[in-house]
Amino acid sequence: MRYSRSFIPTLREDPAEARKNPSHRLLLRGGYVRQIGAGIYEFLPLGLRVLKKVEGIVRAEMDRAGALEVMMPALVPADLFKETGRWDLFGSTLFRLKDQKRNDYHLGPTHEEVITDMVRATVRSYRQLPINLYQIQWKYRDEARPRAGLLRCREFLMKDAYSFDVDEAGALASYRTMREAYIRIFKRVGLDFRIVAADSGAMGGSTSAEFQILAETGEDAIVVCTQCDYAANVEAATAKPVEAAAVTVEASTQRPKEVATPGKKTIEEVAEFLGVDATKTVKAGAFLYGKAPGDAGQLVLVFVRGDRRINEVALARETGAQWLRPAEDEELTARGVVAGYIGPQGLPAGVEKVLVDRELTSAVDTIVGANKAGFHVKHMSMPLAVNALGERASWADLRAVGKGDLCPSCGGGLEEYKGIEGGHIFVLGTHYTAKMGAKFLDDKSQEKHIVMGCYGIGVSRLVAAAIEQRYDESGIRWPMAIAPYHVIITALQNDGAVMETAVKLYEELTALGVEVLLDDRDERPGVKFKDADLLGVPLRLTVGKKTLDQGKVELKARTEKDVSLVDVSAAVELVASRVKAELA
Repeated sequence: MRYSRSFIPTLREDPAEARKNPSHRLLLRGGYVRQIGAGIYEFLPLGLRVLKKVEGIVRAEMDRAGALEVMMPALVPADLFKETGRWDLFGSTLFRLKDQKRNDYHLGPTHEEVITDMVRATVRSYRQLPINLYQIQWKYRDEARPRAGLLRCREFLMKDAYSFDVDEAGALASYRTMREAYIRIFKRVGLDFRIVAADSGAMGGSTSAEFQILAETGEDAIVVCTQCDYAANVEAATAKPVEAAAVTVEASTQRPKEVATPGKKTIEEVAEFLGVDATKTVKAGAFLYGKAPGDAGQLVLVFVRGDRRINEVALARETGAQWLRPAEDEELTARGVVAGYIGPQGLPAGVEKVLVDRELTSAVDTIVGANKAGFHVKHMSMPLAVNALGERASWADLRAVGKGDLCPSCGGGLEEYKGIEGGHIFVLGTHYTAKMGAKFLDDKSQEKHIVMGCYGIGVSRLVAAAIEQRYDESGIRWPMAIAPYHVIITALQNDGAVMETAVKLYEELTALGVEVLLDDRDERPGVKFKDADLLGVPLRLTVGKKTLDQGKVELKARTEKDVSLVDVSAAVELVASRVKAELA
């Protein structure tokens, strides 16, 4: 492609709406995408080339793994989601609409119900199983706060695959096949990633793993053992448990004492005011939860060590909650709880449930809220407080695991990293097939529910994630496999031998299957170099009068600082072999 005939509307300055995430900023500046609404993007020619390359790798590996491609509708009748309860569970995240007959529909955020309906209508016998069906399709979720460009938007391209097996063993075999396919996909795309244990969330099911792309700008926290292969999303991570023998009802050596802490509500404020470390305090969290979408909320109070975070996923598991959210101050007041000063002693009857993190089983001299505005209690024994609450209170693993905790597998130290979820794989079991009546006859003519698996990759998200992992102050640094072009040829002058040589190199490389962008614009060299760096094409060949007089051209990799002078006669073979090697 000649740059002069292309459509690459680059920007010199960062757009005001894209100051935070590098991928958001650079995709807009590089003319890869254009935002037309909150969380809604157009893919321009360069962006579409990258997207199609990621899609091609995903499709190739899914086909190689034996999955069969289908295409399901994006417009879905509400009845299918109502069968499984997700019409209510998804809540405001669903884009809902009505047809002219006032029937309910929604735009598909995911397609477990649709694919299950397809299979239950066609599969009758165990002889038709196993089968794995996938699609690459746009998905729609009404994110409350779409942000970070392609990393979290309301319309996104996703590959979703679904396996159907006769039993759990077969489902696990399908899961392992998809796991290996995903490893090949992420390696081919050129990403540094980790496979981590994960929570299944709204998808349901049991066995679950995420493919996390390591990036300092990632929204997800993951923990990795330094001594074994244990890795998990912080929401699903566990640490070496506190031994039951450590849970003792023990008092502090000093009597509990109320102290005034006027206006000090956060752990940081209380610790600074009293001159103690946060580890000597106890953090309280208040949540409302329900076990079905329409349930009236029950209140649960959660206590963890002051320097810890509450793991809301673990809390949902512990309570059996289908929905869970932090309680508002007025909701606490209505139940007799004083927001900002919550403690485990003297709790009103409006508190139905209290959960205390097991790490506090040895916390016998700590600082907690006094359940009285402007006061905390020093020298509180958490084991004694739990004992005094009787059946309302119990111990559980509720803290978000992080650096400094011990690995649950080997006892080694855990480290914490930032990541971007690029893929998620599940064994769903009969979570959907039982609700929707998807059955088959086994070899004994007995009717059984089909066992499912689910495997998703955010195709458009991988475009952004690759940038979050590979960029510098000048722009993008694409992996060769998904770069819009393999090489950019920069002609420093637009006439005579320089342009003739540039065109000749362009034509010869193109004939060898190398994808080339020829910068033949009538622009200053500085502008061309800046655009080349911004666009992130992996290799740059520069043709200029000074080097051409020596029979040379410049070769530079986007990821390297050094520039090499190579003979014009050897440039094509050298570049083509380098591209081939990086794509292998």
